[in-house]
Amino acid sequence: MVFTVAHARVLVTGGASGMGRLYAQRAVQEQAESVTLWDIDPLMLDATASALSGHGTIIHTRVVDVSRLEDVRAAAAHELDEGRIPDVLINNAGIVRGNDYFWNTDSERDTEPTMRINAIAPMHITREFLPAMITDAPREKRILNVASAAGTLSNPRMSVYAASKWALIGWSDSVRLELERSGNSHVRVTTFCPSYVATGMFEGVRGPLMTPILLPDIAVARAWQAMLAGKPQRMTPWTVGLARALKGVLPPRAWDVVADRVFHVYSSMDEFTGRADGGPTREQTREAENRA
Repeated sequence: MVFTVAHARVLVTGGASGMGRLYAQRAVQEQAESVTLWDIDPLMLDATASALSGHGTIIHTRVVDVSRLEDVRAAAAHELDEGRIPDVLINNAGIVRGNDYFWNTDSERDTEPTMRINAIAPMHITREFLPAMITDAPREKRILNVASAAGTLSNPRMSVYAASKWALIGWSDSVRLELERSGNSHVRVTTFCPSYVATGMFEGVRGPLMTPILLPDIAVARAWQAMLAGKPQRMTPWTVGLARALKGVLPPRAWDVVADRVFHVYSSMDEFTGRADGGPTREQTREAENRA
């Protein structure tokens, strides 16, 4: 039986803009019963809900700071109380910090929010919904965890971001195995590992050799296809998998030479700004507002 989003309940974190909004658009186009958008930006949530409405899919929105466990628990409890057990859960929300060496970063401004939002939040969110998703058998479910190629390769100037995505990948694939081995394979987990995506979060980066900066709609289309098929993992473009394989077989110093001088991975963040004007990304602005 082919899994379809038609008549399904979909929940997207970070769903007000960027790739999150594109995932929501996909769900509406494929006639989902409902789409719930979680985001920290109320104005963008309203704008996105308005744009997605009127196409036969019910749109729900909620302002949620996924870095706060109490917010996640309250929002998840509301969904479950309303009978909206997700058929598709997309852990998309994320932030990026970069362009500096680790010892110059700020633990409170950089490390804590990056780990909470990119790594810990998907764990909390999935934990709140997964028991209900499991017991809602035999209806098939999907969990899409949006990681990054940064979680497969070390890269200077993005150590904390890389750490958050390494953690996400390890956790996500472990949960996949737990579901399969416990007889709950009707809930399938897909981990998506793209290279740089042109959402504004990585403005200024240079794609490594044969690794173009992905357009958001292309990245979302590939993640969506993998999620529907229930694939354990999707890396894109193909050079991400090649680099991981080479790193696995080459001695560390040999891989350093290949990564640096051939693929130019290690210099890809040298001109990172986060925006073309050098200002903070919208995600960074949100974090500043949260702390104020």
